Amino acid sequence: MDGVINIDKPAGMSSAAVVGRVKRLLPRGVKVGHAGTLDPFATGVLVVLVGKATRLAERFMSEPKQYAATIKLGATTETLDPESEETVTEGATALSREAVEEVLRRFVGELDQKPPVYSALKIHGKAAYRLAREGKAVELGARRVKVYGIELTGYEWPMVEVKIDCGRGTYIRSIARDVGQALGMGGYLVKLRRTRVGSLWAERAVGLQELERRGVTVAMVQTGD
Repeated sequence: MDGVINIDKPAGMSSAAVVGRVKRLLPRGVKVGHAGTLDPFATGVLVVLVGKATRLAERFMSEPKQYAATIKLGATTETLDPESEETVTEGATALSREAVEEVLRRFVGELDQKPPVYSALKIHGKAAYRLAREGKAVELGARRVKVYGIELTGYEWPMVEVKIDCGRGTYIRSIARDVGQALGMGGYLVKLRRTRVGSLWAERAVGLQELERRGVTVAMVQTGD
């Protein structure tokens, strides 16, 4: 019982909950983990590691990733996603596609990116999102991240659809926030799908119901290790 499972995480479920569902399909005592959290509202590739494959977590977290995302302009939320109440920016008006594309180009390359306050990053041993929910001030320093490319795949005001290729530690919610700020009207992420982690693509991922029907062993994929 050692291997890697490319799971298509459904919306509305945490990454930890997906791991819990997989654990129930395995003999007691088998180690199970994942390589890279997806927020509950997000879908797509969640790399689940079983048995000795849990040692590959760092390798998979360092792999290039691709996302399909939808950003809503002219509004913000505290969590930078649909999980909290929206605040509309007064005076925000529709922009041309060219104006949006010009700003998107600024976010390609090596960037100093400030993570979302509502994130799992630790501050004195406690997750930042827990501190934020307790009403405590959270200050996270910027981190160096790499964005290989951003492609505008659709635009109908106020929704901006993009494909993003990036490296480890990049927060798509932060990109949504920063793009909105650069346009002077705010923005937040309304939809997110991770389409690739390294050589693992969403098109070849297995859904949870299919996994429970087929069994864990059948769903394991080859990784070269």
